[in-house]
Amino acid sequence: MTEHTQTPNSAAGSSDRTMHTTDPAVMRALAHPLRIDILEIMDEVGEATASEIAERLGQTVANCSFHLRILAAGGFIERAEPRGREKPWRVLHHSRDMRPDREDPLSIAESAELGSMYVQREAARMVSFLQNSLSYAHNSEWIPAVMINTSTFWATAEEMEELAEDLSALMDRFEGRRDPANRPEGARKGRMFATLNPELDDSPRDSRDDSAGEAGTAPR
Repeated sequence: MTEHTQTPNSAAGSSDRTMHTTDPAVMRALAHPLRIDILEIMDEVGEATASEIAERLGQTVANCSFHLRILAAGGFIERAEPRGREKPWRVLHHSRDMRPDREDPLSIAESAELGSMYVQREAARMVSFLQNSLSYAHNSEWIPAVMINTSTFWATAEEMEELAEDLSALMDRFEGRRDPANRPEGARKGRMFATLNPELDDSPRDSRDDSAGEAGTAPR
């Protein structure tokens, strides 16, 4: 799986890097709902203490400290400069590429487990958003920005990999906007959730036997 975030410019100098790993132990360090929540907050603010994280998530400081240490052991965060008695943490990367080693079954399994957690989390968030449609009905200019799209198509492994890279690159245009000074007037936080996968049948089907393309969008 890959995760693209926009880390604040105020984060550490190493925060402009992308994390690349196929290590199942590193993936396992993130594969917990609370640690995913913590890392999302860290991506948003760049730097935070266990107390600040605990307050935002409604958790105990001790519990957040425990999970922060696991994230640090996995190489996702590190200690920042002390603020008096406070000892904040900071993120180390602005995006993460955790696609597995294709020759390592354990790496594949851990990447799939982590990806499944993200899918469940984002699907639940999107369902909640749609079921509370009145929350955005009064902001009609944003309704065309809400979309759900599904497509079926025929492609080689190389073409599908290229498509995955193209989709990831689309987010580059918004890089740096965690800093409010870089946001255009009227900008709001957006969320993108996209999945892409081949259908792994026992044998390839003839593309002439299947029509390509079906799409659906949320009501506009």
